[in-house]
Amino acid sequence: MKIRFAFLVLLIAGFCLQSNSQPRKELVQVIVTPNHADWTYEKGERAEFQITVLRNNVPLEGIDVKYTINPEKMDAWEEGTVTLKKGVASVKAKRFKDAGFLRCHASVEVDGKSYYSYATAGFSPDDIQPSTTLPSDFETFWENAKADLAKVPVKPVLTLMPERCTDKVDVYHVSINNIKGKIYGILCKPKAEGKYPAILHVPGAGIRPYFGDTWNAEKGVITFQIGIHGIPVNLDKGVYDDLRWGALDGYWVTNMDDKDNYYFKRVYLGCVRAVDFIETLDCFNGEDIAVTGGSQGGALSIITAGLDDRIDYLGALYPALSDLTGYLHGRAGGWPHMFRDAFTNKPEKVETSKYYDVVNFARFVKVPGWYSWGYNDNVCPPTSMHAAYNVITAPKELHVFQETQHWAFPEQHEQKDKWLVEQLLK
Repeated sequence: MKIRFAFLVLLIAGFCLQSNSQPRKELVQVIVTPNHADWTYEKGERAEFQITVLRNNVPLEGIDVKYTINPEKMDAWEEGTVTLKKGVASVKAKRFKDAGFLRCHASVEVDGKSYYSYATAGFSPDDIQPSTTLPSDFETFWENAKADLAKVPVKPVLTLMPERCTDKVDVYHVSINNIKGKIYGILCKPKAEGKYPAILHVPGAGIRPYFGDTWNAEKGVITFQIGIHGIPVNLDKGVYDDLRWGALDGYWVTNMDDKDNYYFKRVYLGCVRAVDFIETLDCFNGEDIAVTGGSQGGALSIITAGLDDRIDYLGALYPALSDLTGYLHGRAGGWPHMFRDAFTNKPEKVETSKYYDVVNFARFVKVPGWYSWGYNDNVCPPTSMHAAYNVITAPKELHVFQETQHWAFPEQHEQKDKWLVEQLLK
């Protein structure tokens, strides 16, 4: 049974990785490359993009390439057509005077089918400053919210999942009380007697089941992977699909005109409650907790570290919810891009966003962090992520994998996990 379950988990994990992973290779490859090896320039410089088109790894000749150049998520600066000579063409952009990112999109048509790619040049990204501002009562708001949470007993309910246990790790489905309703998750803890550090895994956007992190648990680390929606995380996939397209569709803007009842308030407090739960475990060493995740989970990692001083380390991949108001200042804002829609740009919604923006939690992060994303991210624009990263004053290291979009290479995950485990076990 355990072998069959492990095989099933690997199949599901493989499917999930494919659905949000590197694009599949096509017959014709369009490759766009900035002329600086690190894709990075000083503001005021001009970037030149080389466009290469290959079929069967052989350069194509005489093919027209349509291109568009624009700041990420913004209107086009220029459009045009160039012709490939020995598979290559070059396009030189206008000077980019601000700190930010400029994209060159290229497309070709071969045998009636279109092929497309793009690349992004960064200009003085370390100089990007947030567009959002810190409310004067930000700290008071969240201290009061945590005080309200503290009045709610944790009341953990652990249900052993024998089919998921391994020779070294016990796996439990966990229910704990949150400020409103519940938080559910999968706990993996080493079977051997001892006191262990812990990793809290916070989730990316969406509604789905979770399977826990037995890999790091086998290394001697407690792992707790949570969902955020107040529903069990071990149900059939169809339940989550129904919620995704039904009651929880667009959850990220639910009650956004009221900062006290915005959807993410119970989510952020749920992450704090997950730390409360870890602290109750007899096998926890009482000292060392890391938090990690990608996209929405990258955001929640920074937020949890900013909210809760029991967090000691954080690892964040391409954090969402960063500098949400960028669109109101003529540049890209973070996922979920609510302020690209003029209907959403009501003053009360803009004001609420400031209490939930990653930037304003990043200001309060005091622990070492490992961060990583790509210049080509088309879901969480790098402008928004750098706006949050640049206000962090704690020890930090940024690992840029320029060509990645809203996915990560296996090497990124490996580096992040290795860094976290080394911090926890040193």
